[in-house]
Amino acid sequence: MIRKLSYCIAKGTNAYENLALEEYLLEHVNPGECLLYLWQNEKTVVIGKNQNPWKECRNEELHADGGRLVRRLSGGGAVFHDLGNLNFTFLIRKEDYDVKKQMTVIVEAVQALGIPAEINGRNDITADGKKFSGNAYYTDGIHSYHHGTILINVDKEKLSRYLNVSREKLVSKGVDSVKARVVNLKEFREDLTVSMVREELVKAFSKIYGLSCESFDMGNLEEEVLEELTAKFSSWEWNLGGKLSFDYRMERRFEWGSAELELQVEKGTISDLRVYSDAMEVVVFNQIRDALMGCRFSSKAMTEQLFGLKQKEPDMAYILCDMTAMIADEKI
Repeated sequence: MIRKLSYCIAKGTNAYENLALEEYLLEHVNPGECLLYLWQNEKTVVIGKNQNPWKECRNEELHADGGRLVRRLSGGGAVFHDLGNLNFTFLIRKEDYDVKKQMTVIVEAVQALGIPAEINGRNDITADGKKFSGNAYYTDGIHSYHHGTILINVDKEKLSRYLNVSREKLVSKGVDSVKARVVNLKEFREDLTVSMVREELVKAFSKIYGLSCESFDMGNLEEEVLEELTAKFSSWEWNLGGKLSFDYRMERRFEWGSAELELQVEKGTISDLRVYSDAMEVVVFNQIRDALMGCRFSSKAMTEQLFGLKQKEPDMAYILCDMTAMIADEKI
């Protein structure tokens, strides 16, 4: 039975730190307590635990624009966060976990702002039939959380730019996002701000649970543990180097002939590849294969390998330059 309500508002907008704090709070929530954590990330794509980042996100463009990719603990699809989005997490012991009640808090808060919100299925909250909140869930067997987004004034152009990825060339064993029509709550109320939504969420939290709600004391956080969790969420191994395997293909025709690369990727690294071509040259394609074997799966890492090969094989520079350009254009 819930006997205590607390709310916690993250101070920063660094996704790695915010997800670290989320996991920390999950592990420290007490029996009979429900904690509402409110947080924002700046220019971030957050993918589900079992998703393929290369299929879900234009990683190179995101990083070039100063953004971040991060993998969360929960399942579900990829989402884009900016400062027009407010994230919420209900952290609770498993025996008190109640998704419907928790989602009702969101609905109550948005309705209090004069917007017709309703629960739609298990994972979405909509307004006028359009999704403004996607939800996901996680439990470690003792503690549970339910978190989600609230689109208030998200940059939809960037959302589409980073997320809408067509990868017919990639055969993935991960989980794909289900793209849905989304709407910003600001489209229903022009004066709406993130602060207004945050304030109503705290009020609705108290109303739905029938208890007073107090601010979470951030003074006793274990900084060393938070730093370790932040290091995990920011690491290449966690975000890109997980136990994920897939195949990727790229091809192009050049003046000297056609070229096709078929790659097998495991844990974010090229574990096997084949180079096919109808060009008269033979040896250079074996050299390309050798250069890329064991390389991290990114345009930057692969083009750097071919640049090094070009220095060793100047006579094959015309082929290597074209192959480098083909890989760079993939923006992996």
